[in-house]
Amino acid sequence: MTDSSKTNDGSSDGSLDGAAGQSGKDARILCDIYKGDKKEEMYLYASRPDGLEKVPETLLASFGELVRVTTLVLTESRKLARADVQKVMAELHEKGFYLQMPPPKFPVSDQPPSSVNKYG
Repeated sequence: MTDSSKTNDGSSDGSLDGAAGQSGKDARILCDIYKGDKKEEMYLYASRPDGLEKVPETLLASFGELVRVTTLVLTESRKLARADVQKVMAELHEKGFYLQMPPPKFPVSDQPPSSVNKYG
């Protein structure tokens, strides 16, 4: 696994100007985002103070070799591409990690797309 437990400034504390559980606009959480080599587009967010120690072993094993993709400072106003930042922050605070699943490969609707010919 590729990892570094220090931030660019050398600190290892995950809280920034506000406690991880603090509500309000100034609440911030420092987290590392990892991907594995077994599932495409599945990401694991881990709070910096906890690292991967709160992530269940079975979940870690399902990723294969973990590589840290990036480190982010999450705030309630930050936009994430495929996750609700408030849900991510809540799970990081409660569980120490957040699992972002890959997007569905096919529409989730019960109805087939109109372009699909049911006889062909």
